[in-house]
Amino acid sequence: MSFCCGASMVGTKGTLKHYQTQVHNVPLLFCPICHRVEVHYRVENEYEILAEYAHGDGAEHMDFQDYVMEDEETIFENVVNLESEDELEFVQSQIDMSLDLLVVAHWMKDEKWQGELKRRLAVMSQRRLRLQQKA
Repeated sequence: MSFCCGASMVGTKGTLKHYQTQVHNVPLLFCPICHRVEVHYRVENEYEILAEYAHGDGAEHMDFQDYVMEDEETIFENVVNLESEDELEFVQSQIDMSLDLLVVAHWMKDEKWQGELKRRLAVMSQRRLRLQQKA
């Protein structure tokens, strides 16, 4: 599980650009708060090698899924949320987890972590409100 902005990152697949090569279906982790994106650590080495080879061959596009043997379920087994989940349920899950962690941060008297969690909660609460207004 990867963390950013005080709580867990979300698992998804996406496209990354490596020089002039677009690599599709790369397992990613992203932060719904600051929007930081990173290649999932289980496939990071494979991504770097394949992207370099594709770039060296002059390929404009490459499908990562064609070269990686691990299935999506195995790659994302330790991720708390996936982007493909219902968005309102996803946001509520992130809020609940952040509230639980805020209790721990308060108990540990970790002011910095508490601040990160409160910022995350503010962003996720605004997102939940927008989603509820849409429905």
